[in-house]
Amino acid sequence: MSTLARQRCQLVGGSQLVLALLCTLLVSSAAIGQEPANPELSERIDAAHATAEEAALAGNNAWMLTSCALVLFMTAPGLAMFYGGLVRKKNVLSVMMQCLFLMGLMTVLWALYGYSLSFGGDGLYVGNGEYLFMDGVQREWNEEAGEPYTPMFDPDIPIPTMTHMLFQGMFFIITPALICGAFAERMKFSAMVVFLVLWGTVVYCPLCHWVWDGGILAFNTTEKIEAGEGTSWGGGALDFAGGTVVHISSGISALICAILLGRRIGWGQDDMRPHNLTYTALGAAMLWVGWFGFNAGSELLSDDLTQSAFCVTHFSAAAGAVAWALYEWITRGKPSVLGTASGAVAGLVCITPAAGFVNPMPALAMGAIAGVVCAYACGSLKAKFGYDDSLDAFGVHGIGGTLGAVLTGVFATRACWDIDNGLPLGLIEGESRIFVGQIVAVIVTWVYSIVVTFVLLKIVDMAIGLRVNEADERAGLDVSQHEEEGYILF
Repeated sequence: MSTLARQRCQLVGGSQLVLALLCTLLVSSAAIGQEPANPELSERIDAAHATAEEAALAGNNAWMLTSCALVLFMTAPGLAMFYGGLVRKKNVLSVMMQCLFLMGLMTVLWALYGYSLSFGGDGLYVGNGEYLFMDGVQREWNEEAGEPYTPMFDPDIPIPTMTHMLFQGMFFIITPALICGAFAERMKFSAMVVFLVLWGTVVYCPLCHWVWDGGILAFNTTEKIEAGEGTSWGGGALDFAGGTVVHISSGISALICAILLGRRIGWGQDDMRPHNLTYTALGAAMLWVGWFGFNAGSELLSDDLTQSAFCVTHFSAAAGAVAWALYEWITRGKPSVLGTASGAVAGLVCITPAAGFVNPMPALAMGAIAGVVCAYACGSLKAKFGYDDSLDAFGVHGIGGTLGAVLTGVFATRACWDIDNGLPLGLIEGESRIFVGQIVAVIVTWVYSIVVTFVLLKIVDMAIGLRVNEADERAGLDVSQHEEEGYILF
């Protein structure tokens, strides 16, 4: 049994500890070429070994299903409240409806073909039809054994394929929902639906496959590259939980949406302050909690690396919240609730690609840098260029995700995850190859997201139109798109 396999067979509790010791005894006996003298003892050890594996499966699966719930919790109520509080009161339901509807819509697409395009097969550019309509994912009847069979994801990662599908499906839900922040208060609901169906299919799924399923941006070890087997561009990228796949793709696409749709009516003249910062503060706190599933869950196991990813996620969020507040305190004279909430999210975004590769002190630095840089992007940079990114999806996710991907190449260390056979990883360890791979992945993601998003928006605009008319926009999307009101005051 390999060191990694033993690490992934950690058990808790007195009785489970005994089983683990028996498991170790069996491994030791096999290692020195000896069989236990007592056949009955051998049977007991075999049984203990099987029980230990079952316990490891149960523990890992429980954590992963919990992580699924945490990531879903991020979209609604987390993101729904965070975004809902930032718009004017006449548009609060429209934003919440977008988040809620996407929870349903993207789940259906993921089940039909999204998981297959993202994780099916070994193609460099997109997956095949291996998992179409949940084939090879759902439980099956095994005629030979006469009992149900559960497909498993990977020999080294003892979780069912369905658990992996569910976890990754939660990412497929929240990523397009992040884009909604850029076109809030002015895009037709019908246009939003068509655009994000297309975007999820031709932007998210390929990027997901490229990074996490052996595609053109997947990380290649030095040994594989030297053997001429490395096919990734720039050696591939380290992206533990979605810096490129989730945040850069959604943030850059959000910017294109904001530019093509144009500014909201009255932008720069009307009062467009957030209508309910209470919602936003609570939503940010929910995102903070849910992000533990987002990042620590991306280990796909409950092991020693999981606790490290959990810790750095928390540290970066904390540093981001403090840094943004201090930035405002210095530049505006007072720290704001909105800034502190946004800073926490910026710190979370920045640490996402690095969560499994950096230690706590660099995580504090990354969060602090993200807080300041994203605060500048959402304030001075947006004002300078004059684009109306309604809820700062680009400023937080596009900029924060890019920053996180680059800083991963700086602070990544083999002490957290020895992913390259003991060789150094980031610039902090004196290695530049990973840093180059991160830059290549960022450039590819930026270019691909810009070009494809632009084309998709033009197609949707020509087919059904992107933006509501002036009367509907002034009335608010709650009434014009859904014939409902968020607040009925007597």
